[in-house]
Amino acid sequence: MHDYWHKQSAAQPLYPDLLWSRPENKARAGKLLIVGGNSHGFAAAGEAYAEAGKAGIGTARVLLPDSLQKTVGSVFEAGEYAPSTPSGSFAKRALAELLDLGTWADATLLAGDFGRNSETSILLEQFAAKYTGQLALTKDAVDYFVKAPNALLARPDTLLVLSFAQLQKIATNSRFSAAFTFKMDFLPLIETLHKFTQEHQTALIVKHLQTMFVAVNGQVSTTKLTEDIDIWRVKTAAHATVWWLQNPSKPFEALTTSITTASKY
Repeated sequence: MHDYWHKQSAAQPLYPDLLWSRPENKARAGKLLIVGGNSHGFAAAGEAYAEAGKAGIGTARVLLPDSLQKTVGSVFEAGEYAPSTPSGSFAKRALAELLDLGTWADATLLAGDFGRNSETSILLEQFAAKYTGQLALTKDAVDYFVKAPNALLARPDTLLVLSFAQLQKIATNSRFSAAFTFKMDFLPLIETLHKFTQEHQTALIVKHLQTMFVAVNGQVSTTKLTEDIDIWRVKTAAHATVWWLQNPSKPFEALTTSITTASKY
């Protein structure tokens, strides 16, 4: 009935060929830029860096606001630093460094912990508009685009790993014809994700009903979780972004497969 719906289990990936065709040489396994943090912490960026390593990235670089340099520099050697605001979040002046590192990377993950700051909002909006590579967002990076999501939704090569509440707000503020509700049954949710990603270029990964949903260009995959997990977005986003940058011509297959590998860690 629903030829756009593809079911997989964590133990039986839908696309096993991708598992066997992964780059064996680290130099060919891709370059990932991870961005996040503010003066109060960088847990999301640090977790994303660790998970990207588990996912098989070739090289990862992490950009943090320079408000963290004194406290983090001695314990997190992977960190690089860009200008911050007086309150410790990324400043607008960080755009040059961000775009420069984005040119180096095959994909960029905005991992979160950005805090709430008007300068950071401008920075992320400008970066999303100017950056032409694969871009993934999760946690509060998504929040910066919730009120005005259409520019992001029209952007090619974009992935949102988001909570169901964030998805609700984005759909509402983009004036999508249908509503995502917490009371939705399984099949109506799949149908709505199908329609939403037919209308918008952005790929989605969301967790609901103890299931991971991947939606790309109208295609939807579901992976039932053997046990529910509360803290999942950064880990999922890191694995998804690595698989996606290694298989850029097969986004749906890559993102779907990434769910099975992330669940092993």
